Amino acid sequence: MILMQPVIVINLKTYAEASGRNALEIAKIAESVSQETGKRIIIAPPMPDIALIASSVSIPVFAQHVDNVRPGNTTGFVPPESIKASGAKGTLINHSEHRMIHADIDELINRCRALSLTTIVCTNNISVSKAEAVHEPDYIAIEPPELIGGNISVTDANPEIVLGTVAAIRSISKKVGILTGAGIKTGKDVAKAIELGTDGVLLASGVAKAKNPREVILDLCSGIR
Repeated sequence: MILMQPVIVINLKTYAEASGRNALEIAKIAESVSQETGKRIIIAPPMPDIALIASSVSIPVFAQHVDNVRPGNTTGFVPPESIKASGAKGTLINHSEHRMIHADIDELINRCRALSLTTIVCTNNISVSKAEAVHEPDYIAIEPPELIGGNISVTDANPEIVLGTVAAIRSISKKVGILTGAGIKTGKDVAKAIELGTDGVLLASGVAKAKNPREVILDLCSGIR
C-alpha cells in the first residue's frame, strides 16, 4: 500500500453538481482540507475531468473505472494506460454501478500494479472480498449495494459485514487495505468504520451533493484521530 494512514476516498460519480468546474472546485476544497488537517484524501472525479483536476491539485486523483483492454483500437473504452497518462494515481475497479467479471478484475489489478497505479476493488459481500484478497489489490472497499446513496451508514445498518470482511481479508493477506462505504456521511461514520478495523472510507453523495462540501469534508476528517 502507498497510503499508510487512514484515508477518505471521495467518488464524485457523474453528479451534475460535481462535474466539470464544479468537480475542480470540490477537489480544491478537498486539497485545502487535507493540507489543513493533515488527513489523507483521494478524489475520484468524473472521467472527463481527470486530467484537469490532476494538473490542478496535489491530492491523489483516481479514476472511477478502467477497462481490461489494450491501448489502440478500443474506442470508448478506458485502458489503465490512459488514466495514467491523464495524471491519475489509481483507480476504482468493480464499483457496484459498474460491475466487472472476476477474470478482468484480477488482470486489471496486475496491470495497474505494473503501472504503479493504486487499485481499490469494490466488493458487495464477504465472499467476493475474500476472493479478491487473494490477488492483493491495494485496497478492497466493502459496499453493500442496497445502502449506497442512502442515509444510513453501513457501519450502523450492517456492522457485521464490515467485521466479517475484515476478518476474511486478514485471513488471506495482511497487505490489503480495507475501506468501507455505503451511506457514509459524517465524521462519526468514519470513526466507526475505523473502529471496526478498516483503513478508511469510500463515499460519494455525502460530498458530491453537499451544499457546503468544505463543512462536510472537515467533519469527515474529524473521524480520523
